[in-house]
Amino acid sequence: MDILEENKSLLKAIASAILILIILMLVLMFYWDTESDLFDVKKQSQYRNQGSTQFVTGYVTTATMIEVAETLLNKRGGYLSNDIMPPGVMMDNIPNWEFGVLTQLRDLGRSMRNDFSRSQTQSIEDKDLMTADPQFHFDSESWILPATEGEYKKGIDALNNYLRRLSDPNEQDAQFFSRADNLRDWLAIVEKRLGSLSQRLSASVGQARVNTDLEGDAEATQSTVKPDLVQVKTPWLEIDDIFYEARGTCWALVHFMHAIEYDLHDVLQKKNALVSLRQIIRELEATQDMVWSPVILNGTGFGFVANHSLVMASYISSANAAVIDLRNLLEQG
Repeated sequence: MDILEENKSLLKAIASAILILIILMLVLMFYWDTESDLFDVKKQSQYRNQGSTQFVTGYVTTATMIEVAETLLNKRGGYLSNDIMPPGVMMDNIPNWEFGVLTQLRDLGRSMRNDFSRSQTQSIEDKDLMTADPQFHFDSESWILPATEGEYKKGIDALNNYLRRLSDPNEQDAQFFSRADNLRDWLAIVEKRLGSLSQRLSASVGQARVNTDLEGDAEATQSTVKPDLVQVKTPWLEIDDIFYEARGTCWALVHFMHAIEYDLHDVLQKKNALVSLRQIIRELEATQDMVWSPVILNGTGFGFVANHSLVMASYISSANAAVIDLRNLLEQG
């Protein structure tokens, strides 16, 4: 009887420990499953500039990139995309949000290296941006040898070096060129990202789409022939993944657009394009509204249950249309 009682006590202790562990995991999952708030890019830049409100051209954009990258690594729960232990490995919303943020960080980092920091195609690349760009393209899910966080921190360090040199009048090889063509090239990338996200979000309900792959060019060809009508539908398990990737993308873009508004203010004002940029920002900020439902709903377009993906697609499509308008304005003399 004593052995039986001891076994029962041991089993109860084990069961209690497992229950406490499960509760702890659930609490951590709930605590970590929170997107970062929007921040004021000018205030953050002022903080990095030791309280000064006088910024050299490009300072706010670079400082905003650094803040976005640091938020990606240091937010509540840290960086979760490469976690292999619970509860991080069981979470998918925030890792997809992280990927959306990372995609925009990579795109702007590449544009900074190839366009904004160079006066012309024959000019020399900035040494720090040459380091930062590939660091942010490192595997986002590498756990160890090397860890993703370590590689991204090297990219942040390189951006900090570029920012220091940019604001030092004695370091004349560090430049940021506020030009319409540089902005237009970056917006072309943004346009494609938003267009893709809009289509992926809209496919949550499933639809037949007319194949327009070769539209506008009678002599165009493609590798594999597709039918005239293409059936497109996002798998049920991927709907919330795409939704949170879109949220992360728009979160990063809101800050980058605010920074661009500051650093390229004169260019935008000359082109009478400030209103177009602000419209983009308004549409992107609308994507960051609170999601009150505990799950991402996938109702039909005009059904009784909401479809969060279609709402997000609507805002992103409007933002993308404004991006196209802005690019057209920048192309005008």
